[in-house]
Amino acid sequence: MKKDKKKGVIIIFTFTLILILALEYSNYTTEKTLEYEREKIEERLELVKKEKDSLDIMKVMKFQENAWNSGDINSFMEGYIKSDELVFSGKSGPVYGWNETRNRYLKNYPDTQTMGQLKFTVNKIRSVSSDVAFLIGEYYLTRSTEDSYGHFTLFWKKINNKWLIISDHTSAAK
Repeated sequence: MKKDKKKGVIIIFTFTLILILALEYSNYTTEKTLEYEREKIEERLELVKKEKDSLDIMKVMKFQENAWNSGDINSFMEGYIKSDELVFSGKSGPVYGWNETRNRYLKNYPDTQTMGQLKFTVNKIRSVSSDVAFLIGEYYLTRSTEDSYGHFTLFWKKINNKWLIISDHTSAAK
């Protein structure tokens, strides 16, 4: 009978040990699963944030397009950072500062006939960091005289939760 009692104690001990190990393994796999799910959620949130940033940039581009097509260069310029840090590079070389860039537009596009109707095509938007992005695109100006089109690269910075162009390099193809 003592042997049976010992055997019973060993069985209970073994069963208890197996149960403890199973519970520990279950907790471990649950923690790993939760960690994996947390990482996936963070990745999805980052993707959603980048998509929202891209949409916000596209809204600025659409606003600029509409302002241009209304003959309103001042409103068009709202898409640019209002700072001496702004750089616009075109066929005549770089122009520094918001006022100088605005004056360049006013000089080169003195009236709505010269301005024509603007259409942007966005080819790529990429985040460089959480508050800097670049955009590669094309522009098309339909005018009664001669149409114009070309390519541009814009660097954007998010300032006070608003995306603004800090650098514009535009090259006319025609």
